[in-house]
Order: sequence, then structure tokens, then C-alpha cells
Amino acid sequence: MSEAVALPVVRAVLFEDRAEVEREVRVRLTAGVQRLRLGPVTALAADRSLTGELLDAAGTVTDLRIVRRWTPRPTAPDEEASALARLVHELTLRHAAAVHDRERAEARLAVLEQLRADVLRDIAESAGAGEADPDRWSRALERADSAHTAQSEALDAARQGERELAARLREAEAAAEEAEDRPLELTAHLEAVVEAAEAAEAVLRVRHLTPCALWRPAYRATLDGDWLRLEREAFVWQRTGEDWTGVALDFSTARPALASAPPELLDDVLVLRDRSAEERRTTEVDLREVAVQDLGPGGGETEVVPGVDDGGEPRRLSAPVPVSVPSDGRPHRVVLGEERLEAEVSYVCVPELSPLVTLNARFRTAVSSSPLLSGPVDLVRASGFVGRGELRFTAPGAVAELGFGSEDAFRVTRSTVESREAGTLTGRTTLTRTVTVSLSHFAPPGAEPVPVTVRERVPVSELSTVEVRVLKDRTTPPPDTHSDDGILTWTVTLAASQREDLVLTYDLSAPRSVALAP
Repeated sequence: MSEAVALPVVRAVLFEDRAEVEREVRVRLTAGVQRLRLGPVTALAADRSLTGELLDAAGTVTDLRIVRRWTPRPTAPDEEASALARLVHELTLRHAAAVHDRERAEARLAVLEQLRADVLRDIAESAGAGEADPDRWSRALERADSAHTAQSEALDAARQGERELAARLREAEAAAEEAEDRPLELTAHLEAVVEAAEAAEAVLRVRHLTPCALWRPAYRATLDGDWLRLEREAFVWQRTGEDWTGVALDFSTARPALASAPPELLDDVLVLRDRSAEERRTTEVDLREVAVQDLGPGGGETEVVPGVDDGGEPRRLSAPVPVSVPSDGRPHRVVLGEERLEAEVSYVCVPELSPLVTLNARFRTAVSSSPLLSGPVDLVRASGFVGRGELRFTAPGAVAELGFGSEDAFRVTRSTVESREAGTLTGRTTLTRTVTVSLSHFAPPGAEPVPVTVRERVPVSELSTVEVRVLKDRTTPPPDTHSDDGILTWTVTLAASQREDLVLTYDLSAPRSVALAP
């Protein structure tokens, strides 16, 4: 089998559940048809997604396939290897060293035997020429015999040590085979059939999809006075079986597998029945929560943020520098860029959701930048890391808001009182609710007054027969703003050790035919 040519990963496009990998290698082609063995590559590569092309040369890739084989894993033990596996590895190394020692001893003994033969030949030639020197001959033979004897003993010792290590290694391997299961590893290579018009050097580019590789957007927001530094990041996971070294990474919001899985059709059974007399006379009304999000200038308001699968435009982000991502299945942070934005910093309190006053920063993204995708945000202030929040989808030029932790100098309490009254003459039922919010500022004497924005809400009626009214004479102080979504806002300035009470009273009025849920 010919030796495989390395085919490294040079670029990877990461999606939400897979990755498109691009590989390149420069090969020497001969005129005609030839077969190339490339790799190793990840065994998870999708066969149907394989594509190949030749660059800088006249030729075509006529066939491209993945060949997978089960092979034993390397014998070198890792951190999780057992003591028996480590013993086998150690004995293997020692046995290889003993074999080398024995081979060196045999080579030295062969040299000494050649030296002894040369001494005997010199003695024979000198005696034939009439130049007798018994003393010199005796000393030379004695040195040669002594060195030969010592080397023979060393060779015997080396052979004995090799035999003992070989026996111990066989026993350890037999014990390891009985006690431990040595799993096989699935390896893969690419076999490409290339047809070239003439002999030349060319770049072979191969692309394929692979699972076990994905990305998610993330951010790091640092608040410095009235400025917000927003760093865009991407977390990358990959467990494809091969490390990516110095790879150009692209991050896409497209979903290539969405069309391959059509939705399952289910039966929707409709049943008709006659309404009862009570149901004809009464209409039941209940409260429901609606999340409203602003998509920016001209975007309007909607419950669902446009995405890739419902009319959104797929985005593709690129890492500024090549990145190395090991195949360990752990998240790796990749910095995509940063921008410095002017922020409107304020203290905000939403008593219905939390009894805390939060430092909020509202900022508007640049119109020319890409949208902010949904993802976690690491929040940093002058004191350091303060927590982690979440950033929703934000269109270019839209306003986003982040909370940078609560302020312990404030205390908020909220209470609700509800009463129900049925009108005898009007025939309408009125549900009155009074919400009282107490806001206190515990600060050292002489501290600067701090403005706090308080937000409350009232229901918004979708029926003409149900009326919702804010009782202005019983709401103190009057709210600064009242949006069409029922959000009321107060801006309260609190000095040190000051307390402020906000009272909101509203009623829901409906005829007797409408049943108001409690």
C-alpha cells in the first residue's frame, strides 16, 4: 500500500450542528490517470458531501471516496491507562533497547573476530618472509583473545537479558489481553482518482461535511462610564477525531440540513358541538402574557424574532486570524471583533418581576454592522466580573439593553390590593386593583441624589366590551409615560435616606355577559 499524503484542514465553516471542512495539499501529477491516497482524515466525514477540484493545473478529479478501516489504538499509554498497560509499554521499550544492545554486542564481536584473523594473517606473512617476532605475536594474540572473550561474555549477557525481557513481555501481554479489552479505532483515508493532461504540480482541494463540530455566539460587555465596549465572540466545539491547527474559521447561521427533514404531518381533528345556553350568555376573559420586542427602525414590533428558517437572511462571520481547535469536545473562545458604543446608563426597577434596582445600559448598535445574534453575555464593570446575562437578537441600528447587576443601596417593596364590584344599574362588573411600590435609598449622608426608573404595567384589552382605565385621581404621582403596550414609567430621584411611595390604581370593567378571571 502506498504511503498516504497528508491532507490538512485549512478552512472550516461552522454551522449550528455541523461543519464544512476544506482541505488542501500540493501534489505532483503525471500525465494520465493516477490514484492518490490522502489522509488520514476524520472517519465522521459525510461521504455524499465529498467534492474535489484541482487548482493551478489542467486536470479533473474523476473519483473521490473515503476508505475506512478498524485498526488497534496506539500502544503508548495515556493518563487514564491502567498499571498493566503501563507495564506492557515499559517492557516493550526495555525489550527494544535490549535488542539494540544485543545487536551492538554482535557487531563488536564480529569486529574483534576480524581483528584476530588479521593478527593471525600478519603472523603467517611475517613467518613466511623470515621476520620472526614471537614476543610481539604473543602480545597481539593475547590482547585479541582477551577482548574477544570479554565481548563474548557481554554478548551472552545481552542475549540472556533479551530472552528474560521477551518472556516477561509475553506474560504481561497475555495478562493484558485476558484482563483488558483493547478497542479498535476507526481510521479513514481518502482515495482520489485524478486525470491530468500533462505532468505538473497542482493544489488538490477537497470539501466535505462533518458532524460533531458546531459554534454558538457569545459576547463580553464592559461598562466604562457612559461607554460600552462590546466584544463579539464565538464558542467552538469539535470532536471530529483530528485537531485543527492554524485553520481559517467562518461561522454561519445557515441551516443546511433544514430541508432534508420535512415536517411531520399530523391529523388535526375538529369537533363541532352546540353551545349551551350558559355559554351563549357568557364570554370568558382571561389574562395572557405577550412578549414584545423592538426590531429597530422600520422593523415594527412582533412576538417572534425573524430567523433563518422564517424569512431571515443567513449571516456569515469570519475569525480575523487562523485558529487552532483541538478535538477534545470542550468550548474554545474565538474573538471576532469589538466595538465601542455610547450607552445610556440608568437605574431601573421592575417591582413586579424583581425587588431589586439594576444598573442598566441602553445602547444602539451601528447601522453598518452585522446584527447581534442571541447569546450569553459576560458582564464586566469597573469592579470586575459581575455576572452573566443574555443578549437577544438585535438588528443593526436597533436599541438593546443590558443589566449590570443590582445596587444594594436600594430596597423595594410591592403590594397589591384588589376589589370587585357589580353595578346594579349599569349591569357591569368592575375589578379594581391598587399597586403600591415603596422605594428606599440607603446611602451615607451627603450622597448625591440618584434617579431611578420604575416600570409597572396594566392590562391591555383586546375586546371592545372590556375597558381598562388608569384612575388618575388615585394614581400618585402621575406616570411620566404610558405606552400602548400598557407599560407605565416613573422617574424618581432619591436622596440619601429618602423613601418614595408610588401608587397605581386601575380598573377593568366588563358587562355581565363577560366573565373576568381573578
